[in-house]
Formats: sequence, structure tokens, C-alpha cells
Amino acid sequence: MIKKTGKTAIAIDTIINQKGNDIVCIYVAIGQKKSSIARVAKTLKEKGCMGYTVIIASGASDSAALQYLAPYSGCAIGEFFRDSGRKVVLIYDDLSKHAVAYRQMSLLLRRPPGREGYPGDVFYIHSRLLERAAKLRDSVDENKNVIEGGSLTALPIIETIQGDVSAYIPTNVISITDGQIFLEASLFNRGIRPAISPGISVSRVGSAAQNKVIKRLAGSLKLELAQYREMEEFARLGLSLDEASIILLEKGRRLVQLLNQPQSNPINMICQIVVLFGGLGGMFSDISLDSISIFERKVLFLLRSSKIFTVLNVVGRHELPEEFYAFCINLMKVYLSNEESII
Repeated sequence: MIKKTGKTAIAIDTIINQKGNDIVCIYVAIGQKKSSIARVAKTLKEKGCMGYTVIIASGASDSAALQYLAPYSGCAIGEFFRDSGRKVVLIYDDLSKHAVAYRQMSLLLRRPPGREGYPGDVFYIHSRLLERAAKLRDSVDENKNVIEGGSLTALPIIETIQGDVSAYIPTNVISITDGQIFLEASLFNRGIRPAISPGISVSRVGSAAQNKVIKRLAGSLKLELAQYREMEEFARLGLSLDEASIILLEKGRRLVQLLNQPQSNPINMICQIVVLFGGLGGMFSDISLDSISIFERKVLFLLRSSKIFTVLNVVGRHELPEEFYAFCINLMKVYLSNEESII
């Protein structure tokens, strides 16, 4: 991921989103400015996340040896909680600086340099670190009760130079992990945030780990956005478009706007489903692009204040009742018909 494209923002949102889920979060800052680490800690404290979060900081002013050891310290703490039966999310921010620290140590020890000056075993140190993340097997106690095994999920962050994914460290980490999210500077500069590139971002796990409802909606969403990007290229060339193409283009613009997310303000899964359902159903077609985010915020306010939200938040994790979709449509209609009454 390129510098200044929102990598740390995604990591912080991930930690904030675990609130109330009984998950331990560990944030390892490697080679960052102390002011940046303090800003992250302040954000997490303001959001009430420090009760379940551990921050391990090795700043840019610290020695290469301390920067090299920081992710191993974080992993050891994560393994302690995992072996105790807890679920752990471990974020390495970032492993590019970890590799640079290791290169510095290796050159001082007069080890022979390899590609890009890194020692030959730099792939090994990252694979050994990341493959310590695992889900433990469930066990059975004396009374034949099943005890769920703990898990450790590692989220490594890598910085690319000028968006070059084929550089040494990015290709190494990509080959170890189960997919990647690539943040593109051009999308970030256009105001699309998080600036996730749909082409390079892939998952080897696929839809197997997705919520069933999100999976159903995501299929339509991917198709709509692919058609929108194709149509956008035609529009840039100045070619005349028919009415159907213009409708597709406008719908795509609204979907992109809906996917924009304010920093440090993750949206609940049920709220995501409502917004996606409304966007794919064309319920935002009469609203101007500038007003989409305001409309979305007000609809979510209505949803959270309704009684059905509490029920759906429990039931809807796996499958939603068919009445939910009718509820979504009614929710949009209530807002559109009585806009002034909503705060």
C-alpha cells in the first residue's frame, strides 16, 4: 500500500469494530513517529477501545534491534491470549519498516545482501512470524463439554513504493497471506475512502467467510460496480451514451458514494445490509450525489432507533427473514415522505 492512503485508518477501524465482541486486539507500531502512535492511542481511548486493546510501540527513533523485536513481542502476547481460549486480532503496522530494520542489522553484521539489499532470509523471518497466526482445535473437558479453541488473526500492513506491488517485500508477504487489500493513491485523491482497488485486492478465502446476506448482496454489487467502471471509461472518452447507460452510470456513482466511510466510525453489519440493499434497489436515484452521505446517516439513525434493529443484530448475523427487505423499503419511504421530521 502506498504512503498516506489510509492503511492505519483501516487498522484502527478494525479495532473499533471489535467493541463488545470479546476479542483482544493488539496493535504493533513499527518504526513510526511517536506523534503518530500517540494519535492512534488517543483515537482508541476516545472510542473506548483501550479495555481490550494492547499497543506495542517501537518508534522511528528507536534502534533497529527494538524495531525488529516489536512484532515478535506482539505475537507472543497474542499467543498467550490465544492459548487461553480467547480470540485475538493482531495488526503489524508495518512490516516494510520491520524488513528495513532487519536489513540494517544484517548489513551491520556483514551478512551478504541479496535483492534490494535485503538478506536472503528476509522471506523466512516474515513467514515464520505470520504463520504463528492460527486457530486452535476445539477440546472436550471431563464432562464432555466442548471448549472452543482460541484463535490469532494477523493483519500485516506493507508499504509499496509508487504502487509497485511486484517489489521484493510486498510479493513476499502476498505469497504468505490469504489475500490482500490494496489501497490506491488515485482513488484516495478522488475522495473514495477507503481507497480499495477492486482489481488488485483479492481473497483466497473468498465468500466462504462472508455473512450469507452480505454474500448475496456482494454478488450484485460487484457486477454493478464492474459495469459502472467500464461505462465510466466510455464517458471519459466523450462518447454519447444511451439512456440505459446514463442510468447505470448514475447508479454506479451513488453506490461508490455509499461505500465511502467516515474515518474511525465503522458501520454495523445490519446497517451495511440496509444501505447496500437500498443502493442496489435504486432507492437513492432521486437524491443528489452531495446529499447521499447525509441521507445515509439519517436512514441509519432511523434504523438504530427502531425496535427491529436489536432483534436483527442478533438474528441477522447468519440469515435475515424475508420481511427484513420489506422493512428496508418502508424505512426509505418513511424518510423520503417525512424528511423534515428526521434529525
